[in-house]
Amino acid sequence: MDLEKNPQKPVVPAEPGAPVRASDAIRASDADRDRIADILRDALAEGRLDAEEHSDRIDAVYRAKTVGELQPIVRDLPPSRKGRESGDPSYGAEPGTEDAEKLVAVFSSSIRRGRWRVGRRTSAFALFGNIEIDLTEALFEQRLTVIDATSIFGNVEVRVPENITLRGSGNGVFGNFEVRTLQSPDPDAPVVVVNGYSVFGNVEAKPRRGRRVSDLHRRLRKYLG
Repeated sequence: MDLEKNPQKPVVPAEPGAPVRASDAIRASDADRDRIADILRDALAEGRLDAEEHSDRIDAVYRAKTVGELQPIVRDLPPSRKGRESGDPSYGAEPGTEDAEKLVAVFSSSIRRGRWRVGRRTSAFALFGNIEIDLTEALFEQRLTVIDATSIFGNVEVRVPENITLRGSGNGVFGNFEVRTLQSPDPDAPVVVVNGYSVFGNVEAKPRRGRRVSDLHRRLRKYLG
């Protein structure tokens, strides 16, 4: 790789001489990433970050492997709104403790569509099968929704309303992994992140044209309490 053409720049520079703690080497959990994403979300809503900075940092959150890689991303930001209210000075409030919804298709199909409540995290695994996740009529009860998609000789399709934010990252090994990035003009709109990989399969996430969250602002008022 040509390092001059592909410079690796940290999102937020580390403090010179900052001590390295043993805990920094611990692998980051989904809960760790969700708490950092909460801080970034509130920073965007409060005008501390613009949309481009928010997007860059969210991408860095879901690339991070360890707790030490997460901390610099929010070093220059205050805790999330819930974190300030609860007195937690570090990562903000703990995310919901509900288990991730699991969709599995092995030589079969699994479809999630219609009016359903979307949790913080959904896991989709297709082995010689097909999974369809349609969020165009879903009820978002939090701003950040993460979908972990794995396809092995199978297919996983995610469809979202066109007035939310969609992003993600993954790899295709003799297969296809495609997320059609979408940025909502509303900084408080729900964010859907699709991560994962495909092996001799297909993972695709994109907006469904003409489908919008019609009561978005009413729901956002509910989120903000």
